[in-house]
Amino acid sequence: MINRLLTSSIIEKWDSNKIIVVTGPRQVGKTTLIKNICERYGDYLFINGDDASARAEFNEPSEKYLKQAIGNHKILFIDEAQRIENIGLILKIIHDQLSGVKVIASGSSALDIADKTNEPLTGRKWHYNLFPISWQELVDYSGYFETKLTLDQYLIFGTYPEIVNNMESAIMILQELTNSYLYKDLLQFKGIRKPEILDKLLLALALQVGSEVNFSELSRTIGVDRLTIEQYISLLEKTFVIFRVSPLSRNVRTEINKGRKIYFYDNGVLNAIKGNFKPLKNRKDKGALWENFLISERIKYLHYHRKFHRFYFWRTYQQQEIDWIEEFNGEFYACEFKYKQKSGQKISKTFTDNYQPSATKIISKDNLNEFLY
Repeated sequence: MINRLLTSSIIEKWDSNKIIVVTGPRQVGKTTLIKNICERYGDYLFINGDDASARAEFNEPSEKYLKQAIGNHKILFIDEAQRIENIGLILKIIHDQLSGVKVIASGSSALDIADKTNEPLTGRKWHYNLFPISWQELVDYSGYFETKLTLDQYLIFGTYPEIVNNMESAIMILQELTNSYLYKDLLQFKGIRKPEILDKLLLALALQVGSEVNFSELSRTIGVDRLTIEQYISLLEKTFVIFRVSPLSRNVRTEINKGRKIYFYDNGVLNAIKGNFKPLKNRKDKGALWENFLISERIKYLHYHRKFHRFYFWRTYQQQEIDWIEEFNGEFYACEFKYKQKSGQKISKTFTDNYQPSATKIISKDNLNEFLY
């Protein structure tokens, strides 16, 4: 079994008097991760929020009922907690009134679990995200050189646990994932009334990875108003399908300051939406796949290591561009992404002159560990 980096973070906080909340897309291993941790500490009560009968049995927000339901269990694991009515209030009562009960809750959607737990659990929880398996987790399991041999496969098929363990069935698994699981919470949400718009939007976003996304152009292309586009993109972010990166613009008059780039958390999902699983050597979009992979992996790295860096891209109207910039303690770190680095490639002098970054690097497949490990 591949060890998940989040395990040590959760164990570190286990004895704190706080609820642990783990969110992330479906099928990334949240249930397996949490069950393995709970089993270290003995007997636990498991509640599955996707089970209608469990929801019905466990939706009474009263101290007396919760004491009866939990019984003598000292650990309570609520899976897909956002599906349980009044979950925030239930968790608050357990935390405040039922001393000695350790609670850990998971959710595949930030749509509801954030809304339902943020206010009731203010100051009462530790919150983590779990993503598809990270580059660091793969390297820790198989070793750097062995993992690097399969790098191109991850650029095409991604790193969902079932994919990593069954690469020979990757296409079938990804088709099932994107058709049945990935958007399950999204399609149940009241804001999604036309799934066909969602399909068109996802394809449009997939085809623009690495490029700036214009919401007005998307609106005209898909045939819906801009407000709907913005709403759907926000919902896709909250269900861990995509995330956005904003431009850095502070010093140079010619900087672009209103665009945004949108990336997918997993390359396999990106390619499934495109309907393209051709080998990397036959891909015209190799650069975009490399960029999406590196940035999504860096997001995982920053989260798992609790590094609260700001991140951006940079571009001018003269087409000068930096793929990735991190800011921490007032200092900038700039990276350009090239699958194969060529001699003479450098970071934009306009950027370095104006922002004086502490470090600049070109990240290729030969030195990706410097960026992801």
